[in-house]
Amino acid sequence: MTNINQERLIEHFIELIKINSESQNEKAIAETLAEQLGSIGFDVTKLPVPENISNGFNIYATLLGSLEGSIVLSCHMDTVAPGNDIEPIIVDGIISSKGDTILGGDDKSGIAAIMEAVRCIQANGLAHKTIEIAFTVYEEGGLHGSKHFDMSFVKSTEAIVLDSGGAIGTIITTAPGQQNLKINITGKPAHAGLAPETGINALTVAADAISQMKLSRIDAETTANIGVVQGGQATNVVMPTLYIEAEARSLNDVKLANQVEHMVTTFEAAAEKHGAQIDIVSTRAYNAYNIDDNDVFIDDIKAAFSANGVEPKTNSTGGGSDANIFNEKGLKTVNLSTGMAKVHTTGEYIAIADMVSITDFMYTYLTR
Repeated sequence: MTNINQERLIEHFIELIKINSESQNEKAIAETLAEQLGSIGFDVTKLPVPENISNGFNIYATLLGSLEGSIVLSCHMDTVAPGNDIEPIIVDGIISSKGDTILGGDDKSGIAAIMEAVRCIQANGLAHKTIEIAFTVYEEGGLHGSKHFDMSFVKSTEAIVLDSGGAIGTIITTAPGQQNLKINITGKPAHAGLAPETGINALTVAADAISQMKLSRIDAETTANIGVVQGGQATNVVMPTLYIEAEARSLNDVKLANQVEHMVTTFEAAAEKHGAQIDIVSTRAYNAYNIDDNDVFIDDIKAAFSANGVEPKTNSTGGGSDANIFNEKGLKTVNLSTGMAKVHTTGEYIAIADMVSITDFMYTYLTR
């Protein structure tokens, strides 16, 4: 037996995913959500972000409760591409796009769940915890919105981000840190047919380095990847420059540092061997977090799932989310699954039953 108005939940979700909001173009969705939150009693603040981050804004909103305790509930408002002009289809209880775009359940399923839970709590006249909302821009591709979120507004000490896949009841208590590398290799141009031996091929340098590099799955906690390679002008020119973007992730900070050092020194050694110059910029995208499975906060979340007949399960992930940034800023944060699947692809989908289930969890958690 659900406490949730399923029809209204899905109607709102469909409304949200039809609003174009690819990363950095969140103004329309942010304006819509600010108005909707205000209409159900939230005190809403539009938090500015740098213009190069988004044409929209982060949202902070608060709804005072009469029960003891408070919680920050967070989702991101942006989507990956192709995320414009989404046409949702519902077949046998599964919501998907028509196949030429993503669906946008990442992360609008979380937004819809939070707001429907609040609507139902209000409709039933129930007491609830104080609720703080943190909706962010430009999460995809760098967690930029949460990095620029003004934490001076936040009063709670704990937060729930609804931005993961998997079975309902999945509680992400451990997530990796990520380091990004930007590599510029400078060789020497030469005519590839007349005097190739006088040139230094930047691609040869990169290939030499990558062939000796530990990449992909390093161990159970660590991964590394070369994701961007750009260079070359013509087949008759020895490639003089090459640009590469790479990353490493690990649940273990020491392993992450070791993997990054390995990648940097391998690139540098190859450049020296071939007489090329190399410039490497290494930056931390976000830090790892790990919350003890026996933390009281985790116990409370598990209890709310169990009260609804859902088996809770703590888990780790290989991906980053706003939860990484909020934990780094001192706000104890977990990431929960909304049931979204095949995210970042045109095959993305979500089951209505899962959306109802995570909304039921929010209803129960907020009223305990």
